[in-house]
Amino acid sequence: MLDAWGRFVYRHRWWVLLLSVLCLVLTAYLRQYGGKLGSIEFASQTEAGRTSRLINEQLPSSAPSYYVIFTSDELLATEPRFVQEMQRALEPLRRSPDVLGVRTPYDGGNVNPQFISKDKHSAYAVVELRRASDERLQDIYRELHDEVRSSELRVIQSGTLPALYEFQQISSEDLRRAEVISFPASLIMLLLVFGSVVAAAIPLGTGLFAIVGALTGTLLLARYMNLTVYSQNIVTMLGLALAIDYSLFIVSRFREEINGSPIDVALGRTLSTAGRAVLFSGITVAIGMLGMTFFRLADIGSIGVAGTVVVVFSVFYAFTLLPAILAILGRRVNSLRVPFVHPERRGQGNGYWHRLSMAIMRYPWQVLVVVGAILLLLGVPFLHIRLALSDINALPKNAESRRGVEMLRNEFPGGDLNPIYVVLKYDQGSPLTPERIGQLYDLTRWLEQQPDVVRVQSLTNLDPRLGKQQYQQLLSQPVSALPAPLRQAVEGSVGKQIVVVQVYTDLDPNSDQARDLVRKIRSSHPQVDGQVLVTGQTAYDIDSLQLIEEDVPKALAFILVTTYVALFLLLGSVFLPIKAFLMNVLSLSASYGALVWIFQEGHLSGLLNFHPGPINSALPVILFCALFGLSMDYEVLLLSRIKEEYERTGDNTLAVATGLEKTGRIITGAALIMITVFVAFTFANTLVIKSIGLGMAIAVFVDAAIVRTLLVPATMRLLGQWNWWAPGPLARFYRRFGISAEGEAEDKKTFTPVNTNS
Repeated sequence: MLDAWGRFVYRHRWWVLLLSVLCLVLTAYLRQYGGKLGSIEFASQTEAGRTSRLINEQLPSSAPSYYVIFTSDELLATEPRFVQEMQRALEPLRRSPDVLGVRTPYDGGNVNPQFISKDKHSAYAVVELRRASDERLQDIYRELHDEVRSSELRVIQSGTLPALYEFQQISSEDLRRAEVISFPASLIMLLLVFGSVVAAAIPLGTGLFAIVGALTGTLLLARYMNLTVYSQNIVTMLGLALAIDYSLFIVSRFREEINGSPIDVALGRTLSTAGRAVLFSGITVAIGMLGMTFFRLADIGSIGVAGTVVVVFSVFYAFTLLPAILAILGRRVNSLRVPFVHPERRGQGNGYWHRLSMAIMRYPWQVLVVVGAILLLLGVPFLHIRLALSDINALPKNAESRRGVEMLRNEFPGGDLNPIYVVLKYDQGSPLTPERIGQLYDLTRWLEQQPDVVRVQSLTNLDPRLGKQQYQQLLSQPVSALPAPLRQAVEGSVGKQIVVVQVYTDLDPNSDQARDLVRKIRSSHPQVDGQVLVTGQTAYDIDSLQLIEEDVPKALAFILVTTYVALFLLLGSVFLPIKAFLMNVLSLSASYGALVWIFQEGHLSGLLNFHPGPINSALPVILFCALFGLSMDYEVLLLSRIKEEYERTGDNTLAVATGLEKTGRIITGAALIMITVFVAFTFANTLVIKSIGLGMAIAVFVDAAIVRTLLVPATMRLLGQWNWWAPGPLARFYRRFGISAEGEAEDKKTFTPVNTNS
């Protein structure tokens, strides 16, 4: 089928090229109708997510707001000159129709000490905006940001809205920086691999087509579903790497096939061999990406969707645009040769890769044990991994919103406290019956007695002079009959079914002690008539990890089963897919260990410019799903070529050596290009993208330089003829439904397996 497609493309090469270009134009045009990438709401399936939704639905929601912090080295925040300058700087915000109000320390005639820093040299204002869509709020903040200026005071703007805005801006800057680095570097490496300007330009052009299509497809999907802002980075990272990778395989095989063959035959043969490997590589990468969609943590699922889209476009252009260009160029694909670079000499005779594989296959057990032990040892730091949701530290140290949050935490009273929201939910009846008020009183006193709890804010501790019975009598009255301060407290913390209690601790939100406190509140609280629910950042951390643990088995089963079936249809072997899985585990082990050693323990933090801390909860899952498919990339190319040689010669050992010799230079070049693309993203200022880029680069290096070079020859030598074995029913199934490069050739010759393992 693939051979026939190659011949079809040759006959209609100009039409196929035109349709590919029209497809590019169409996707570029449709991009203007795409949605907007942004932040993802936390999964509502968790206790923390459901509780947050309850609070938002049943209590008067506060207006969207952010902080504007003013600082002076000389002036105190209470001095008239400081006050006047701060009020003057805030005046443009007060005049804006999008601003609901501006609260300062000086409202009401008295200075509010909560708004003044501990050293008295800083003060902040709270800017409240009118309700609008998330997209509109981002636009409003961008417009208002530059309105606040002062020649006497330093100004920093911070809060959730500024942080989200900066995440998007920095993510876009990271993307542009990575493109500037990766495209020229990839072109240089392609020139070294091909030795021809024309041949080197083809994969890069195919990559551009794939990226444009995938970005448009992702943005169009964003109109109908929430997709994280990181999706654009993932699309560019994978799109460039995969498209160049697949183009490299196909172009190199085409250059090999045109020696002595007509162009149409060479193109058909190229797609039935290298194209077959690319197709199955795309399938395995897409399987890994689709595995992410099994996770209810929305960031993971949205990256999986974006990753699947880019794989589809990469494979699509590898089978349309790329063969059409090759059909048009023919032997001119080798035009504009690079001096002193002679890639055509590769794969001839018993070269370096042939000699290396034969040497390894003389000592297979020794190589397998030593190399496997080293890779497992590199993964040891992963045993000490700490996972948490990303916080403001995911932004670079010089980001304005991060500096503002750090000032609020470190320099203002109560800024370092971690709020935990405890919600009492009742299915029926009023939350303020005498019995339930008494239970709320008991729960409040129990919370106040817990270690590391600094203070508790509840309806039943507003006045320490009142006891349980007095609160029961007072709060049982109609809300309209309550004193004004108490009425405001009731309106702000009591809903139709809920009562909210705020617990403040000075524990770090990601610490084990904070998590233990949340777990204790959930499991050991005093008996109440309804449910006790907990939310807040620490609760989000706990629930996200639990959610991931629950979803891992489903995703893992999907990835392993579907990948196994795909590899069996490619290779017709029972054992080779299992071997490939085990090799992937070793690659991932080294990559995971490196991530913990670098990003959690802080090694190279100065060089890579980041703040060490817990690993993002989603990162191990994203890396596993992405790398499982990417690691199969070279495995598929190598094993499919080895299988070709085995079907030609019937000699397992010779097939391994020849297959490695034929693919050694191409896989090495492809790996170097892919590593270059991924390393370009380690210059990102957002920690998640930096971590993903470095993790993928390490895994690809390990896979191409160690697993493919050392472990594959050793394990295939040990398995011998078992590499190609399948029980009778499965063997018949493969002969009927499997896709074999030689199966499309009229002169296919089947060899009887011989024992080459003695």
